[in-house]
Amino acid sequence: MSADPRLQTRACELFGVEYPIIQTGMGWVSGARLTAATSNAGGLGIIAAAPLTFDQMVETIDAVAAATDRPFGVNLRTDAADIDRRVDHIIAAQIPVASFAQAPGEAIVKKLKDAGVVVVPTIGAPRHAEKVAAWGVDAVIAQGAEGGGHTGPIATTLLLPAVIDTVDIPVIAAGGMVDGRSLAAALAFGADGVAMGTRFLLSSDSDVPDHVKAVYLDTKLTGTVVTTAVDGVPQRVINTSVISRLERSGPLSFIRAARNALKFRALTGVSYRQLLSEGLAMRRSLNLTWAQMAMAANAPMMTKAAMVDGHPEVGILPTGQVVGSIDALPSCQEIIDSIVAEAVEVLDRLAGSGPTPNDP
Repeated sequence: MSADPRLQTRACELFGVEYPIIQTGMGWVSGARLTAATSNAGGLGIIAAAPLTFDQMVETIDAVAAATDRPFGVNLRTDAADIDRRVDHIIAAQIPVASFAQAPGEAIVKKLKDAGVVVVPTIGAPRHAEKVAAWGVDAVIAQGAEGGGHTGPIATTLLLPAVIDTVDIPVIAAGGMVDGRSLAAALAFGADGVAMGTRFLLSSDSDVPDHVKAVYLDTKLTGTVVTTAVDGVPQRVINTSVISRLERSGPLSFIRAARNALKFRALTGVSYRQLLSEGLAMRRSLNLTWAQMAMAANAPMMTKAAMVDGHPEVGILPTGQVVGSIDALPSCQEIIDSIVAEAVEVLDRLAGSGPTPNDP
C-alpha cells in the first residue's frame, strides 16, 4: 500500500518510516516479534527495554535487527541504575530512536542527539513538553488520560492541542488512539502521528498469552480504572479483582510489594545494590514515599505475572480505554493497513471527495 501524501508528516521523515504510526514500548509486551512486525508493516516498532536486563536488551535488539531492515526504537527507563551503559549500547548499535516514559534529562538527550539518535519522551502536560523541548528532544508523545499504564489526568482532546501550541517539534498523539479515524483526528488537531499500545498488544504478533488477550477482548469501555494501588503512581489497568484487593489491602501492600520486588531482583539478575539504587532514583524522580517505592518495585512482577506467565488472577493488566473498542486480533500488517485505508477514507470525506458514513 502506497502512502497517501497527506499522511507523510514530519514524523515519517524524522523516524524514517512509511506511516506516522508508532507502537509504544509496553513492558513485557513489546519484545522482538512485535517490534519487528510493526516496523516491517511500515510503522515504528519500539522495544520495551525497561524490564529487561542489559544482556536481554542487547539480545532483543539483535533479534529485531535480524528480522527487519526498517527503523525501530528502544524505550528506556531514565532511572535505571545502568542507564549510561544502555545509552552507550544504543549509540554503538546505531539504533535510530530512543524513547522514554519519563523525562530523560538534558545530559542524556545531548549524548544521544550528538550521536544522531532521535529522542522522543512521553509527556502528559504542556509544561513537560516545553521543558524537554528546551533540552533539544526531537519530538514528544503526548499521552492523554485515556492511555494505558502510567498516565496523566488530562484528556487527549485537551492535551494534544495545548502541547501543539506550546512546542514547535513534532507531537505524536497517544491515549484513545485505535484506528484510522484516530489518525485522521490527530492530524486534524495538528499532530504528526499517533502512538498506540493496546491496539498492538491485541494483535496476532503479540506474545501475550491468548487466554490473557481474551480477558482484554471481553473488557468494555467502562472496564478500566486508574489506580495508585499498584505502585503509587496513577496507572490505567483493567478493573479486576486483583485491583480491588490491592485498593483494600492498605499496609499489606507494602509487605507484598517488598516480597515481589525481591523476586523481581532474582528473576532479572539485578543486584540488591542496583535494586536499592533504582528504587531511590524512582523515589526522588517521582516524589514517592517509602511505601510507594516498594510498591513501584513490585509493579514489574505483577505485570509479568499476567502478560508473560499468563496468570491474570494474580497480576495486573495495563490497558488504554480503547480496549473496549477492540474485538479482534489482526496482525500488525493488517492493523496498519486498516488504519491507513480508513484515515485516507476519512480525509477524502472531509475534503468532499468521498462517501459519507451513511451512504450505501
